[in-house]
Amino acid sequence: MLRWSVHLEGGPRRVNHAAVAVGHKVYSFGGYCSGEDYETLRQIDVHVFNTVSLRWTKLPPVRTGGHERAREVPYMRYGHTAVLLDDTIFLWGGRNDTEGACNVLYAFDVNTHRWYTPKISGAVPGARDGHSACVLGKTMYIFGGYEQLQKQIHILLFHLLYWSLIILGSPARWRDFHSATIIGTKMFVFGGRADRFGPFHSNNEIYCNKIKVFDTETNCWLNTPSTQLLPEGRRSHSACKTQTHLAIVFRKGKFNDFFVQLWFSKVTFSFY
Repeated sequence: MLRWSVHLEGGPRRVNHAAVAVGHKVYSFGGYCSGEDYETLRQIDVHVFNTVSLRWTKLPPVRTGGHERAREVPYMRYGHTAVLLDDTIFLWGGRNDTEGACNVLYAFDVNTHRWYTPKISGAVPGARDGHSACVLGKTMYIFGGYEQLQKQIHILLFHLLYWSLIILGSPARWRDFHSATIIGTKMFVFGGRADRFGPFHSNNEIYCNKIKVFDTETNCWLNTPSTQLLPEGRRSHSACKTQTHLAIVFRKGKFNDFFVQLWFSKVTFSFY
């Protein structure tokens, strides 16, 4: 039976933050907490969890030394994403109550704890939050998010620092606060909030409960076989790849404290 074995105090109390594992440490960026100020522009906070000592630390604010340097440090936000490539964490998107949504790409060097903004070209995606971001090789895949008018996938080629838009085939339904996980050369999308009649056309929200699969080799969405046992639709959950499963931790739904696992070779669910 799967169960939680360690309960730790001292970490940030947040939702819709972004976290990345780097070696034996986990870097957590920003997020939303009731009662905190998201109108005043301030630097995003960075908390680091050491999996060896089982302790949290908060990194000190970055000394900017001027307005131009300050623009290279992201402001506090929620609903953003963060991915790791080599020794650099790339943070994109997110929302602040004053500035709204953002589409600037920020880079964080895990060795020096220095922020900078790479010079990007191409079709930069529109600002949004609640999207997903996955890295395969030297490419980042962005899908969904709130304030997105298109349902296609944006890719960032890191070796060229170039944004491109994939417009092949029929896209999956628009959604936000879903999960997306790379397994092999395919991206598995689960859950999220959508609208029954399309993005922003009504207030008839639905929560998806089917797996959508995007093939990065053909740049097309695949048809997935149906299965009788499906979890309830939900948003703001998390997902990760194990050796044989896609493991999903529920946040919304009656299975709130349990895992669901997807056999991605057979596309069947099991609950724990």
